[in-house]
Amino acid sequence: MEKKTPNRLGRGLGTLLGGAEIPVVADTIVNAKSDPGTLIKIDSIEINPHQPRVDFDQKSLEDLAISIRTYGLIQPITVRPITHGKYQLISGERRFRASKMAGLTEIPAYVRTADDLLSLQMALVENVQRENLNAIEIAVSYQRLLEECELSHEELSNKVGKDRTTITNYLRLLKLSRDAQIAVRDKKISMGHARAIITIEDDILQSKIVKEIISGELSVRQTESLVKKYNVSNSKLKTKVKINISDQLVNFSTELSKKLNTRVKISKELSGKGKISIPFGSEEELNKIIERLNNL
Repeated sequence: MEKKTPNRLGRGLGTLLGGAEIPVVADTIVNAKSDPGTLIKIDSIEINPHQPRVDFDQKSLEDLAISIRTYGLIQPITVRPITHGKYQLISGERRFRASKMAGLTEIPAYVRTADDLLSLQMALVENVQRENLNAIEIAVSYQRLLEECELSHEELSNKVGKDRTTITNYLRLLKLSRDAQIAVRDKKISMGHARAIITIEDDILQSKIVKEIISGELSVRQTESLVKKYNVSNSKLKTKVKINISDQLVNFSTELSKKLNTRVKISKELSGKGKISIPFGSEEELNKIIERLNNL
């Protein structure tokens, strides 16, 4: 017999949906012992491609699988119907994987109807708030909610229950070098370390500092001092580079600024690499710059 649960969304999904109602096909906590006829076959469920979690700790999964064999699955997964007899996982992939490891052929579930965008939102927010995601996975989830779900920072803050400063600190992690992101993901360095090295623009130098942090077991304060030294040294190098920018580049920058009717900045590193920066204040201004570039 199906049993309605009044507080079925929980804090994470309730926050996400802002109190909005979702059409529900079957919204029950299915108990394998009392109602086996409403269980869903595990092989009829496919993984949600929007799932933000990338890494699953094998030992943790094995421990959960043992618990499921002994006591059953206490918290159902959440799925949505996609075709006749087939379902897509919305949240609970860790429980789903552990249940398969435990040898279950059927699994208790909440079944909800949701379009793809809502499915993405539900998966991201559910996992950010309920699963032990690493800092990089959380950052990626926040970014996807902002970009793919087109949320503002304020809307995101309200939905995940985090202040905007916390969200910004997570998002900044995505500006780190690949090596630094892996170190944060694997918890070899903390977010405090990450915030300290994020001011280093050179990826190679960032990676070098990460290795020093790990090998020297540096504290956040020691890392900040190290970064400060590198920044001072790097600043002196940049000053020299700016002085050595050729007259040709200066003239090119000036000429391009005139043609685009906006300031164009050219910077160059000792390695020979560099960048051309064209700032704009609005989408309308950007479109005008693009139009002028096309007419050059």
